[in-house]
Amino acid sequence: MDFKTHHINLLQQNETFDFESAALALFRHQARHNEVYRSYLQHLSVQPEQVQALVRIPFLPIEFFKEQQVLTGAFEPEAVFYSSGTTLQARSRHFVANRDLYHQVSERIFEQFYGPLNEYVILALLPSYLEQGGSSLVAMVDYFVKRTGQQEEGFYLRNHAQLLQSMRQARARGKSVLLMGVSYALLDLAEELQGKEDFTGVAVMETGGMKGRRREMIREELHAQLKQGFGVEAIHSEYGMTELLSQGYSRGEGIFWPGYSMRLLLRDLNDPFDIGSTIRSGGINVIDLANVDSCAFIETKDIGRLHSDGSFEVLGRFDNSDIRGCNLLVN
Repeated sequence: MDFKTHHINLLQQNETFDFESAALALFRHQARHNEVYRSYLQHLSVQPEQVQALVRIPFLPIEFFKEQQVLTGAFEPEAVFYSSGTTLQARSRHFVANRDLYHQVSERIFEQFYGPLNEYVILALLPSYLEQGGSSLVAMVDYFVKRTGQQEEGFYLRNHAQLLQSMRQARARGKSVLLMGVSYALLDLAEELQGKEDFTGVAVMETGGMKGRRREMIREELHAQLKQGFGVEAIHSEYGMTELLSQGYSRGEGIFWPGYSMRLLLRDLNDPFDIGSTIRSGGINVIDLANVDSCAFIETKDIGRLHSDGSFEVLGRFDNSDIRGCNLLVN
C-alpha cells in the first residue's frame, strides 16, 4: 500500500489515530514530493529527517497558493477551488485531487459537532461565493444539502421570503434548521427581520467576510447585531478557507473547536519561525491532514488565541501580510 492510500484510509477510519505521528509522516512525504514546499524548506536549510516534533515543522505561508501550484505529486485535479477577491486581486487556487475525500472529511467534522446531517435542513445565504464561482464553501454546503435529503432548496441569493418559507416548512416537519451565510448577507436579513420571525431552535452560522459589501466589524459587534435581528441567544461560526479541506466550528461566543483532522499551533507575532506549545496568542498555523495532495502545513494570515483544551479564538488578521518568504520562489 502506498503512502497516500494509507493516509487516506487513516482519515476515513472511525477509530482515533495518533495525530502527531500522522502529521510527521505526512510532513516527510510532502517534503519529498511537493516541489513548492520542498524548495521552501531548502531555502530555510531545513532537513526533514531531523524534524521530530510538530513545533519544528516549517509552515508554508498561505500566499504561495496565489503564486504557485502547490501540489504533492502529479495529478489531474477533480476540482480547483478559488478564494474570493476582485478582478484586480490574485486569487488563491487549491487543486483538489480527490473531491470525495474533501466531502467525507467535511461531513465527518460537521457530524462530530452537530450530529447526523439527515436530521437537518440547511439553508444558505452565500451570494458572493455563488456569483464568483469556484468556492470550496459552496461545494461543501451543496454536498451537505444533498446528504440531508431535504425537500427545500439549499441556496438563496437574495430571496429572503422564499428562505423564510422554507424554514417554516422544515420546522413544521420537525427538522433542525441550520442557516449558513456570509456575514454581510446575514446582516441584510437580520436588519430586515428585527425579531419579526421566530428563529427559536434555528442555528444561525456565519462563515465570515464582508467581501467589501459592508464595513468590517469585530466579532462581538457582528454577533450582537445578528442575535438581535434573529432573536437567538448565540451565533455559530465556521472556520475554514480555500487552502484547507478541514474546518473548525463554534457554537457561540467565538470559541472554535478544530475538526478531528485539523490542529492549530501559534507562532510569535514578530518571528514566524518561533512556534511553540506555550504561545497562547499569535499567528495561526494550521495542520490539515486532509491536505494530502497540496500542503498540510499552512501559515495563515489570522491572529488567534489558543486555549489549553484545544479550542481557539480568531482575534483578527495581519495587516499588509503579503509575505516575507514568498519572494524566495516567485520570479
